[in-house]
Amino acid sequence: MAAFLVGYVLRRAGLATEDELPPLHARFRVLTWQIVPAACAAAVAVAVLPYAARRMSWRALLLTSWGAASVWTVVLALSDGLGALRRPLDAPTEYPAGLGAVRADPLGWIRTFTEELHGYTTHIRGHPPLPTLVLWALEEVGLRGTGWSAAFIIAIGTSSVAAIAMTARSVAGEDAARRALPFLVLAPLTLWIATSMDALFLGAGAWAAALTARRGGLLAAAGAGLLLGALPYLSYGLLPFFAIPLAVVVLTRPSRRFLAVLLCCAAAVPLAFTLGGFWWLDGVAATHETYAVSRGSAQRSYAYFVFANIAVLALLVGPATAHALARAPFRDRPIAWLVGAALIGLLALDLSGVTRGEVERIWIPYAAWVVLAAARHAPPARGWLATQAALTLGVQALVLSHW
Repeated sequence: MAAFLVGYVLRRAGLATEDELPPLHARFRVLTWQIVPAACAAAVAVAVLPYAARRMSWRALLLTSWGAASVWTVVLALSDGLGALRRPLDAPTEYPAGLGAVRADPLGWIRTFTEELHGYTTHIRGHPPLPTLVLWALEEVGLRGTGWSAAFIIAIGTSSVAAIAMTARSVAGEDAARRALPFLVLAPLTLWIATSMDALFLGAGAWAAALTARRGGLLAAAGAGLLLGALPYLSYGLLPFFAIPLAVVVLTRPSRRFLAVLLCCAAAVPLAFTLGGFWWLDGVAATHETYAVSRGSAQRSYAYFVFANIAVLALLVGPATAHALARAPFRDRPIAWLVGAALIGLLALDLSGVTRGEVERIWIPYAAWVVLAAARHAPPARGWLATQAALTLGVQALVLSHW
């Protein structure tokens, strides 16, 4: 609450931010009857998920949790109307608006990406080429339009629930993973899964860590390597994310053969982009240049957002996670490693000023791992789950986000 009050005062004084409701990139609104379907879905999830986490087989539980997360995400978004799932991607600042240049000459677009950056839409300017290429690839296989793009982003983003649980099971055991799953499904960060490209980054990072945790199997090593190599080409802000798979490697101690295949495949993506004409460091420099002269994030107050971002993180993970983090000692060492690695990544982004506002979407690839701390609550923990759902519903009813 203090972050919102200070943000309001600074905005009134014209000192801190362009955002209407700092520290969120959103505005205030009030929903009434529109939130009822989401409230009903939340009630069912709070009642059923703890039972499912205890009684279902592991594979069935993963599929059920993924499905529940998808339904919860979609129902929340639909409280803003039937077009809410695709509306964010239809904005002129988003990736789809810049796909015309890629369609004309994909290889030439990659080769000249840095030089032509100033002419692209806001989100293309703020990221490496890969997110735009993913949407172009969807079109190429026949999934044209922002409706298909939204469905793809939501499917990949919500699948992170299963991927993070699989990682937790590999490093900390099945009991800890089962305790965490209901909290992963009902985490407030779900509000920014539909429809933000950062949900795609969340899914890619989660599956990279999950495959790394598999330890055996060269196919898993290759998949993990390709995804890890792709992360910096999805978002420059994913570089600190490597703390999480590094923690997984320390905890699981995979074989040298597994690591060799992983590292070779991880190098394949940077090599492909470099040979294609895109040099990552030049992309960083060009994006920083456009960022510095923009009227957006660069104009936001570092002094305010370095603290306000932490308040937004608390909103993303919810009170159940915050309460679990505040309790000491943290008895489950492997979970503590994963949560700690995510927090280290977030701290690096926050203190560096790389993420100055809009972290409600930018930080979700990290915040989902922090939610693992909620596994400390003894099942069924329906009170804490209800608190998480109530916060999510409250934010959806009172805040209209751009995503």
